[in-house]
Amino acid sequence: MVTIQQGLRNDGVAVSMSQLCRWFDVPRRTVYYRPVRTAPAARPGLAGPIKQLIEAEPSFGYRTVAGWLGMNKNTVQRIFQLMGWQVRKRAVGMRPRIQALPSVASAPNQRWATDLCRIWGGRDGWLTLALVIDCHTRQLLGWHLSRTGRATTAAAALEQALITRFGTLGRVPEPFLLRSDNGLVFTSRHYTRLVRSYGLRQEFITPHCPQQNGMVERVIRTLKEQCAHRHRFESQQHAMRVIGDWIQFYNHRRPHQALGMKTPAEAYALAA
Repeated sequence: MVTIQQGLRNDGVAVSMSQLCRWFDVPRRTVYYRPVRTAPAARPGLAGPIKQLIEAEPSFGYRTVAGWLGMNKNTVQRIFQLMGWQVRKRAVGMRPRIQALPSVASAPNQRWATDLCRIWGGRDGWLTLALVIDCHTRQLLGWHLSRTGRATTAAAALEQALITRFGTLGRVPEPFLLRSDNGLVFTSRHYTRLVRSYGLRQEFITPHCPQQNGMVERVIRTLKEQCAHRHRFESQQHAMRVIGDWIQFYNHRRPHQALGMKTPAEAYALAA
C-alpha cells in the first residue's frame, strides 16, 4: 500500500492511506503493523549445564551431551547452534568400501578385536599402546603401554582382557574370535601360539582394509581425541596413569550412542 501511495504521489495525486485501504478493502492495522521478531536465545537454565559439560569434555557431541544430562537431543542441538558450540565436520564424500564382514557381534564374548597405536610419551619417546575390545559391548577389556611394539605388548593386553572378563588366565569356556590386522605382531609365532593356548580363534582382516576392524579403530580415535591429544605426557608412567583413568571413565561413565546411551559396563551387565 505504501508503494501505491508513493506512486500516486509521484503522479501528483494525493490519496490518504485510509482511502487506499477502503478502495482495496484492506484493514489499516495490517498496513501499519510491522512484526518484530526477537532473536532466538537459549535459556540459561538449560545452556548452563551444557556449557559446563562441554568445557570439561570438549569432544562430546550434542547426542552424548543429551544422553549424559538426560535432555532431549533436539533441544541440546538447538542450544549448540544458538550458542555457536556446534562444530561442522568436513564432508568425506563417497569412498569405495570392500564388502566384508564388519567387526560386530550379537553377544558378549563372541568376537573381540585388538590393535596397536602409537602415543608420544615425552622423555620416553614414542610408546606403543595395545587395546582389546569386546565388539558387542564396546568394553575396553585389556590394554598395555610399552616402549616397544613387540608381540609381548599385544600379549599383555590380551591376558589382561582375559582376566578382566573371566577372572583368571586359562582356556576360555567357549572358543570365540579375536580379530586383528595382518601385522607382524599379530601373526608372530609367540602371539598366535598364545591365542591358541587360551582357546581363541584368530581372524585377520583383508590387507590394507582397516575399516574391517572398525570397532577398535574407532575406539583408538576416541582415546586419542578425548585423552591423548588433550595431555602432554611427560613420561610413560604419566601416560599410563592418565590413560588408565580415561579407560575407567570410558567403560563405566561415558554413554555410547550405539549402545542406546548406555555405558559399556551397563551394556555388559544387561547382556550377561
